[in-house]
Amino acid sequence: MTAAAGTIRLPRPDGSSVEVKLSSPAGHPHMAARATSRRVYAAVHVVADPWSVSADAEGAIDWDATLAVRTRMWRLGLGVAEGMDTAQRGGGLGWADARTLIDRTLAASAEVGGDTVVGITTDQLPPGPATTSALVEAYLEQLSFVEERGGSAVVMASRQLAAGASRPEDYLAVYDAVLGAATRPVVLHWLGEMFDPALRGYWGTTDPGQAADTVLDLLTRHAPRVAGIKMSLLDAAAERALRARLPEGVRMFTGDDFHYVSLMAPDVQDGRHSDALLGAFAAVPRYAAAALHRLDAGDVAGFRDILGPTQDLARLVFEAPTRFYKAGVVWLSYLDGQQPHFRMIGGLEAGRSLAHLMRVWEAANAIGYFDEPEAAARRLLDVLHGHGLVAA
Repeated sequence: MTAAAGTIRLPRPDGSSVEVKLSSPAGHPHMAARATSRRVYAAVHVVADPWSVSADAEGAIDWDATLAVRTRMWRLGLGVAEGMDTAQRGGGLGWADARTLIDRTLAASAEVGGDTVVGITTDQLPPGPATTSALVEAYLEQLSFVEERGGSAVVMASRQLAAGASRPEDYLAVYDAVLGAATRPVVLHWLGEMFDPALRGYWGTTDPGQAADTVLDLLTRHAPRVAGIKMSLLDAAAERALRARLPEGVRMFTGDDFHYVSLMAPDVQDGRHSDALLGAFAAVPRYAAAALHRLDAGDVAGFRDILGPTQDLARLVFEAPTRFYKAGVVWLSYLDGQQPHFRMIGGLEAGRSLAHLMRVWEAANAIGYFDEPEAAARRLLDVLHGHGLVAA
């Protein structure tokens, strides 16, 4: 089973096969200046050490390759969101490894002048409910660690808080203390249960409208200490509704990997827009950089023309069960030659089927994602062949 010039023959789950034409590269640049019209962060992944990674290994990280992922984003003019769920925070990356990752990334960021924010949460605590004082102490430990190294924090949702809290007041007590201690403006992170089922009912309710009221109360009281809020509910209407109510100076960072194109463009009704903190931009960074520079020039149509084709690819990568989207980000990195293997810490690559991964390759190929389409095709065939799958 080989990739002929310009085509690839792929097996299908039903035993048939199909010949697919390899698309010409879209040709977006590999370097760009930082965008001026939007603040944008790509939530980046970690690269596993293939020799030591396993279902329960700690520290199985290829640090050089991991830092190279971040350097690539900075060279494209994108900011980096470090230690977030894309980096498998709470899904294979524990606090001990996260400390090392954060330390190394902030040092590298300072060297090159990269824009970086860092996730903080309470993952040094045992699973399950925790007291308010323990939660605050855990958040503040991580906040201090980040700020002492010159970083700015993204206050991520806490599984331990969600496990024990039952009322909005329980959340406000913790967040009031954390925001009150921040010495740099923070970004709040509202992550929906589709990304992490343990966060169901966050903010003390399963009603998004009531939860938004609690969030708005918090933002209003702490506006000078809040740079913005990342909203990851995959609900464009809910994001627009909260965006219209934000206090002056507080940004909406879209975390909506299904609708980022329309949310970042100027709204036709009120002219508002979202900035971005997206795992999807770690998957399509060159498209994001090229599109943002069209937006900087006031070319909204050009922005949509470049970034729009990535939306279907992102929806596939983030399809349910959404929490396994990280596998798609790593898969694209491997196919594109950005890393030499498709292994993940904790063995999370097993969260997606080979049929799904092949569809991701097909969607990427369709938009000219790969600079070297033949090489990407060979990598796909290598994985399929390794699992005994050959075209009829």
